[in-house]
Amino acid sequence: MNTRFASVRNGLTLIVGLLLLWQLLYLWTGDVALASPLQTFRYTARLFAEDAFDLQVYETLRAFAIAYALSVVIGLAVGFWLGFDRLSGDALEPMIVSVYAVPKLTLYPILLLAFGLSLSAKVAFGVIHGVIPIILFTLSAVHNTKPILIKTGRVMKLTRWQMVRWILFPAAIPEIFTGLRVGFALTLIGSLLAEMFASQRGLGYLLMNGIGLHNVELIMSVTLIIVVFAAAVSVILLHIDHRLHRRS
Repeated sequence: MNTRFASVRNGLTLIVGLLLLWQLLYLWTGDVALASPLQTFRYTARLFAEDAFDLQVYETLRAFAIAYALSVVIGLAVGFWLGFDRLSGDALEPMIVSVYAVPKLTLYPILLLAFGLSLSAKVAFGVIHGVIPIILFTLSAVHNTKPILIKTGRVMKLTRWQMVRWILFPAAIPEIFTGLRVGFALTLIGSLLAEMFASQRGLGYLLMNGIGLHNVELIMSVTLIIVVFAAAVSVILLHIDHRLHRRS
């Protein structure tokens, strides 16, 4: 109970500190560069009262949800395959790491030619950001599984699917979940970047539109919404991640 109270207290202290810092920066820079916390909260409330804004939020969440689901499915499938098949894993892991090092924005023109200004382009851009970390964390988790567990599965003559279902996945879940947490953040970044550079809907589009029109209140409100959503989900995932690692 004391640990939980301390976590809540630290979280509230951090939020209050950030709000005070925000207010001080506003007093220093003025309305040209920033909106005050109170102004931003009021403008955000007005935005959510508009049906058109709800559609923009839905567009972003839909693209992100599809991209993240695909990243998880593809990442786990490829990660388990490469981890289970040592030869394929040793051969392809350096290539995957090399691809991950390529700046993703350089690939965006290719995605635009392939998918156009559509939901598919945002999903694809989100996937190429989030899927590789999930693959690498899953691959590493399977490689780090205790050899005795693998030998036990082979002695029991389990099929590959049964080996993954009953041995590899339960043993590797803490490290896999870390990959899912990292993949969440990167998929969200990829989806928003796609909306910012080539989209006519979504929070990323509104953010770029606000920058183009120098609408400080819109910029601050959209940024606040994105930060609050990402931070809230990340805190929950981090809490689960820590609990899984303590149990392992």
